[in-house]
Amino acid sequence: MTDFATRRRVMVDTQIRPSDVTKFPIIEAMLEVPRELFVPDARREAAYADECVDLGGGRELLPPRTLAKMLDALSIGPDDLVLDVGCGLGYSTAVIARMAQAVVGVEQDEAMAAEAEPLLAEIGADNAIVHAGPLAEGAAEHGPYDVIVIEGGVERVPDALIDQLKEGGRIAAIFMDGALGTVKTGLKVGGAVSWRFEFNASARVLPGFEREHEFAL
Repeated sequence: MTDFATRRRVMVDTQIRPSDVTKFPIIEAMLEVPRELFVPDARREAAYADECVDLGGGRELLPPRTLAKMLDALSIGPDDLVLDVGCGLGYSTAVIARMAQAVVGVEQDEAMAAEAEPLLAEIGADNAIVHAGPLAEGAAEHGPYDVIVIEGGVERVPDALIDQLKEGGRIAAIFMDGALGTVKTGLKVGGAVSWRFEFNASARVLPGFEREHEFAL
């Protein structure tokens, strides 16, 4: 039988801490949340690898290092309401639930969303819910949010999500340009978001976050 608890410790010691992620709530959450529960059964042995894990349906779970560094840059606190866009089977939502007051995961794959809810309940994440619907539309009925995390690649961030971010709120996304990507965090001031570079990472572009192409006559 695979010792996943040991793999979690190895993941934190070899992927998270060496990436200068030192905030205790992040370390604690990633040591406690059983990542292997939130991937398809056939992918459990790869759950702790330093790479994206295929969830099926064109979706993937971000590498532990990428997620940890995004959360570190956002400085999520115990009073924050967080929107977790593209939560898949709920791993990122489960991790964020250990740090925030409450978190709303958004997943447009209805089967994944339906599976995520009981998984979150199983680990006691009673401050987390999963909203089934288009990722680019967020979950306005539960907002506005102090923090928005986009769990995948983007070429643009839809206005609908910016509108759901509180004034002074923070947002993070992986901006893709071809095969290359950069994680940026944004701060909303005066109704607009100013972005800054955090680190390099890449991920598949999420549906609804593709660049809008202009057509010339």
